[in-house]
This record gives sequence, C-alpha cells and structure tokens, in this order.
Amino acid sequence: MSDQRSSALRFVSTKWTMIALTSVGVAMLVMYRLPVHAKGVADIVWFLKLVVVQIVLYVLAAWVSLRTEDSRSLLIIGLTFAALFRLAIVFSPPYLSDDIYRYVWDGRVQSAGINPYRYIPADQALADLRDEKIYPHINRRDYAHTIYPPVAEGTFLLITRFSESVTWMKAVMVGFEAVAVWAIIQLLASFGFARQRVLIYSWHPLAIWEFGGSGHLDALAIAFITLALLARRKHAGTLTGVLLAGATCVKLFPAALFPALYKRGSWKMPLAFVTTMFVVYLPYLSVGPMGVLGFLPGYASERGMVNGEQFFLLTAAREVFHASVPASLYLVFVVAVLGGLSLWLMIRQQQKSDIDYIRGGLLIASVFMVLLSPHFSWYFAWLIPFLCFIPSLPVFYLTFASFLLYLTWLGDSPERVLILKALIFVPFLVLGLIQIWRRRK
Repeated sequence: MSDQRSSALRFVSTKWTMIALTSVGVAMLVMYRLPVHAKGVADIVWFLKLVVVQIVLYVLAAWVSLRTEDSRSLLIIGLTFAALFRLAIVFSPPYLSDDIYRYVWDGRVQSAGINPYRYIPADQALADLRDEKIYPHINRRDYAHTIYPPVAEGTFLLITRFSESVTWMKAVMVGFEAVAVWAIIQLLASFGFARQRVLIYSWHPLAIWEFGGSGHLDALAIAFITLALLARRKHAGTLTGVLLAGATCVKLFPAALFPALYKRGSWKMPLAFVTTMFVVYLPYLSVGPMGVLGFLPGYASERGMVNGEQFFLLTAAREVFHASVPASLYLVFVVAVLGGLSLWLMIRQQQKSDIDYIRGGLLIASVFMVLLSPHFSWYFAWLIPFLCFIPSLPVFYLTFASFLLYLTWLGDSPERVLILKALIFVPFLVLGLIQIWRRRK
C-alpha cells in the first residue's frame, strides 16, 4: 500500500511539475516575441527590462530542472520550448549586433577564391562582391581586416555555399547549439544527472538572444567545447585535443580550458591540439604568419587592451590608488594567475570525482573572464554549459549581469563602463568568496 501511495505521489508531483514548466515556457515565449521589432538605442532600456523578466522566469525553470528526478517528459518539454524560443526570433533582423554581416561577407570572399585576411571589405579588389543587403551593414569595413580564426572562416565558407542570407547564418548557428545540447545530454546521463538540466543552457536568455537573435559564432565554439568535454569523459585524448583546438580556432578563449582537460602524463591530447592548430591555419598562410591574425592587434588596441582600459581590475586599481599602473604589469599579473591556476589544475590529477575536470574548466574559464573583463555580453555565453553540471550561483549571476554591457549604447565613457563592470564583477567576486568560505566551513 505504501509503495502505491508513493508512486501516486510521484505521478502527481511530476504532473504538476510539467504544468509549471509549461506555464513558464509559454510566458517566456511571449517575452521573446515582444521585442523582435526593437530598433536602435531608443529601445535598449525597454529591451533590457524584458530580459529581466525573462531571467526571473528562467531561474524558476532552472530550479525545477535541478530539483526533479530524471524525466523524459520534462526533457521533451524543455527541448520543445528551447526550439520555440529560437524560432520566435531567428527570422527577425539582428538587433543587438551586426557581426553576422561580416560572417556572410567572409564566406562570399572565400567563395571567390580570395584569402579573407588579405583585403578589407572596402578595398577596390572586392568591389565586384558588394551588394545592398550585406556590404553596407559590415562594421569596420573601411579599415579592418577580418578578425576571425580559420575554423570560423572555413565554417563561413561552407554555410554561405547554401545561402548568403543572415537568416540562414543564424539558423546554422542554432544548429550548432543543437549539437551542444546533444553533447550536454550525453554528459548529464553519463554522470547520472537528470537530463532535463540541459535547459539550464537551452533556456538561458543570453544564449537565446546572442545565438538565435544575433547569430554569433560563439555557438560553434560552444559546440566544440561540449564535444571536447564529452570526449574527455570517454578518455579519448586525441579527440579531446582536436575538438579543443577546433574551439580555439573559432574564438581563441577556449584555449584556457587546456589545463582542465589535460591528463597528466598523456601526450596524445597536447599533440593533437598543436597539430590541429597548425593544420587549420595552413590554408590561410598565403598572407604570412602575422597576416592570419587579421584585425586582432588593431582590435586589442581599439578595445583598450593595450592601454589597459578594458580590464576592470586594472582600471579599478588605478582609480582606487590614484596610480598609473602600467598595462604591461597587469598582463604579467594575468599570466601569473592563469599560469599558477593552470599548473595547480594539471598537478591536481588525483580527482575526488569524475566531474572534477568540468569543475576545473568552469573555474579557469570564470577567472579568465574576470581578468579579461570583455566589453560584450556574448563573450560570457561559453560559461553557460558548465552550469548544467556545476550550478554555481556566482557564475549564474555573471551570465545574467553581462546584459548590463548593452547599457554602453547610452554612453561608453570610461567612468560609465567602470560602473557597469563593477556591477558585473564585484558581486560575482563577493559571491565567489562567500561560496569558497562556505565550502571550507
């Protein structure tokens, strides 16, 4: 009798959980349809208010996914709404970023047999490739070569051979998200976690707006990262190295994950990583070793990485101590911190649990983001997949608060940027310290 009563209670509980999750999903879907006609600076505050509502609803859904046992029904509901959220905005023009026009342009240039690192879009050599749909919307077209690494460039070429439309590019990026979702589900099952925890990634407003809405190529990097995490779980060293190199040659950031995925004493993973990096750069080396960096040096200067204005910790130190701390000294500090953390992760191979390598990846990725303190919200999206396994409150906050960077549309004076980044990183650091203290207690 007690077993029947327990079974009945579980059935009722699952039923009400499904109803609750569906209700939250419907409400979020409405929230994604409302801002699709937003335009320009005038609508950005209104847009961000809607994002706050989406975040509140998302937190409820994430809580449900973490508090329920594995359920195929909840997984199906979660994946269905994840697809609907993206379908609601994928056909609308990108509002938050115009980077996607460069993706299409670079694919077009390569299809003409031209190295994409050779000319800026405004160069007369590319005049025959210009049109009214793509070319006028390319940012920095008058002075900047492309900045994207070779795997990204090869992907742009393949995508644009089917269609050179922005909608198609966005749709393919969402397709890469589907690959990431599959990999996350496989990992969750292998660790014995409820598979519906995948909605922590697939329902996250940052991922939906930046990939379904803007079509950022970070979706491809995340697909490579999650596949690398899965390969590492299966002890496939060579494949792990290849996939991590693929992610690095899309966005560069994922290289920071190397010490977390490396297995001490194994030579296959590092050899595969280095070999893959070399192979994918080879087709583009006709412009020379420095040429394949594209606009990266110029971007570093433009974004304040050379003078140090981008780095929150450095800027805050300059303000607090009223001292002109050189950027070079800060970069030495960054190398020391990341180097020390990397060494600690590689030495600490006596893992307490199988999931420690994912925990290490989240740790070093989060530290990397604080030290770099980028200027754009989508740079934080690669942290989200880790939350499906390590639901860290500080990192949840970091991914939510990154939306504040869109307020720079209303003004990007150094003082304003410092305040916005303080609102992002100071609470994150405080929450992180509290979390460390509680664990030690």
